[in-house]
Amino acid sequence: MAAPTDRRSASGGAGTARRLRAGERGLPVERRQRWAKRLALPRDTPRVRVEEIQRSRLLAAAAVTIDELGYEQTSVQRITDRARVSRRTFYELFVNREECLVGLLDEVAERVEGELEAACLGGLAWRERVRGGLWVILSLLDAEPVLARICVVQSLHGGLEALERREQLLARLAAILDEGRREGPRGAECTLVTAEGLVGGALGVVYARLRGRDRRPLTGLLDELMGMIALQYLGPQAARREQRRPVPAVRSAPRSERVSLGVEKDPLDEVDMRLTYRTARVLACIAELGGRGSGPSNRTVAESAGVTDPGQISKLLRRLERLGLTVNTGGGHQSGAPNAWKLTPLGGKVAQRLSVLACDRKAAA
Repeated sequence: MAAPTDRRSASGGAGTARRLRAGERGLPVERRQRWAKRLALPRDTPRVRVEEIQRSRLLAAAAVTIDELGYEQTSVQRITDRARVSRRTFYELFVNREECLVGLLDEVAERVEGELEAACLGGLAWRERVRGGLWVILSLLDAEPVLARICVVQSLHGGLEALERREQLLARLAAILDEGRREGPRGAECTLVTAEGLVGGALGVVYARLRGRDRRPLTGLLDELMGMIALQYLGPQAARREQRRPVPAVRSAPRSERVSLGVEKDPLDEVDMRLTYRTARVLACIAELGGRGSGPSNRTVAESAGVTDPGQISKLLRRLERLGLTVNTGGGHQSGAPNAWKLTPLGGKVAQRLSVLACDRKAAA
C-alpha cells in the first residue's frame, strides 16, 4: 500500500529529521538552541556521528527490553543499562521513555516507506499497488519480528503521543484502500469507514499472530487479506482470484531477533563499554598521532582531545587499554617512564567505524 514519502535534505537526511523532532518537542529554549547548534553540524562531524550511534543503541535496547518485559515494565534505567549509554545521554536525545517508543515507530515507518519506494508501485493499478504494498509490509514485519511486536502489540500500551502516531500510520493505510472506491460500481458503494474497517481487521489478524508469537510467516496471510479487501471493492470473483494468486518468492531469509537501528554497525559492538564523544575523540587522536613516532603521551592525547583533567585522561586511557583498544608501547607503567599510546587492531577498527580519524576541534567546541 504505497504511501507518499517526504523529501529530506541531502545534508541532513532522515536522521536529522528525527533528531529535530526529538530535540524540539516540549523543551526549554536553551535546550532547543543547543539542538539547533548540533543539527547545523555536517552529518560526518564526530559529535553528530557519535550521537547517531548512541541513539541507535538506545532504540535497539528499548526495542529488545520492551519486547521482553512489556512497555509498562520498561524503565529508562533498564534501557540505558542494556544500551551501555548513560541516563544523561538518554535525556539529551529523548524527552522521556515514550518519545523513545515513538522513535521506534518512526524508524519502522521510515523503513516501510523506503521499501515501498524501492518497490516502484506508483504506476500500477490500485489492486496491484495494494497487493504489492501489503507484501512489502508483511515481509518487513517477518524480517524484524521484535520491531513488528513493538509496533503492532506494545505500542497500544504507550501514552497519547504513541497512540496518535499509531493512528496516523493506520489512517495513511486506510487512505490508500479508500482509493478503491474509484474501481467500479461496487467500490463506489463503500465509504472511508470500509477502508478503516479493513485496515483494522487486517491489523487484528496480525496482532493475534504476533501477540501469540506464532512462528508462521506473516507473508502467508497475503492471499487471504487481499481476498478480504477485493471482496469489498471488486466483488466475490475478484476476491477468489486474489486468494488463488501465487505468493511472491521471499527475497531473503528472515533476520535474527536482534535489532539494529539507525547505523549499519555499532562501532563498539565487540567491546563491553559505553560510547561517549570523549571516547571517540581520544581514539581518533591516538589514531592520528600514533603514526608520528612511538605514539603520543597522556598529555599529548589530552591536549589534542580537549581533556583538561590529567586524572580523567589517565583513567580513560587505562580503561581503553584493559579493553584491548590501546596499548602503551612506552614504559609508562614504571614510575617516571614516558607513555606512548598506540591503537590495537581492534582499536583501529573501532576508530575507523566511528569515522572520526581527524581531530575536529571545531566540533568539540
